[in-house]
Amino acid sequence: VVLSNGTSITEHCVETSHGVLHVTVHGAGNVRRPAILTFHDVGMDSKSCFSTLFKFEEMQEIVKNFTVVHVDAPGQEDGAAIYPAGYLLCPCDSVLITFLSFSFRTIIGVGVGAGAYILSKFTLTNPEAVEGLVLINVDTNARGWMDWAAQKLSNLTSSLSDQILSHLFSQEEMSANTELIQTHKERIAKAPNLINIELFWKSYQGRRDLNIERNNTFKCPVMLVVGDQAPYEEAAVECNSKLDPTTTSFLKMADAGGMPQLTQPSKLTEAFKYFIQGMGYMASSCMTRLSRSRTTSLSSSYSMEGSRSRSRTLSQGSQGGQLPPSPSHTMEVSC
Repeated sequence: VVLSNGTSITEHCVETSHGVLHVTVHGAGNVRRPAILTFHDVGMDSKSCFSTLFKFEEMQEIVKNFTVVHVDAPGQEDGAAIYPAGYLLCPCDSVLITFLSFSFRTIIGVGVGAGAYILSKFTLTNPEAVEGLVLINVDTNARGWMDWAAQKLSNLTSSLSDQILSHLFSQEEMSANTELIQTHKERIAKAPNLINIELFWKSYQGRRDLNIERNNTFKCPVMLVVGDQAPYEEAAVECNSKLDPTTTSFLKMADAGGMPQLTQPSKLTEAFKYFIQGMGYMASSCMTRLSRSRTTSLSSSYSMEGSRSRSRTLSQGSQGGQLPPSPSHTMEVSC
């Protein structure tokens, strides 16, 4: 398929040693740049999780400059074969290792929820393969005993679709029962591959602690993204505290709920452009929104050698200096 902007889209079913992997590739490939590889959350596939963001008008500049690869977790794509009873789902990071070993030299990973955890785990064990990470609603911790007990109770009192919805969206969104909530609830409840979705959900619920700390962390630039009031807001804040502040940006988005890539694609696109620029790509890219209209509050300390510690708060709405954030600074953003 060739879109009106000239970008080609191809879908592939890739045979790996761990089974068949469904991937959608945008673009013909640019060997001089890393591929942007996305991994979706539980209860979603690559289309429902990322189409809104990557079809957004201002994102097209990025799409035209990079190969974009949307990976579906095994058995989660539309039309996937239903797994038999007792099937053991292979760890998705193992599938990625097999896939990337013959597909792309390096990637910029973009993951949401379970996808963010999977890409985090993959990056820790394969640091040479990842140039940057954008982690939305990430939780790098294993579930505690209280979480385990709560999940056991939820299994008895709530349907699978309700459990997953409470993972995806904030309580405010759930109470409002927005059209977005209704759409996803109906899609999950009527999914023909519901058994596969449940396997992915149970796999994520049984995740192990990644044991991230300052001396055991990512070797690449990282942008953490979370909506205020999102289910994983505290987990994202905790993760931020464990990462290297010189290579980490933290984006906390107001009025974004649990799925900022669906509810605030414009703001997330702009932040993603800044992140990519900080990595040395797309230096001539035009920043159309945040650079025109924002308030910037800086608290900085510098040494004579040029090392610095910086905390930033950006809120959209009033004029401010043009200080595009880069991966070399910790950034707290409310926009």
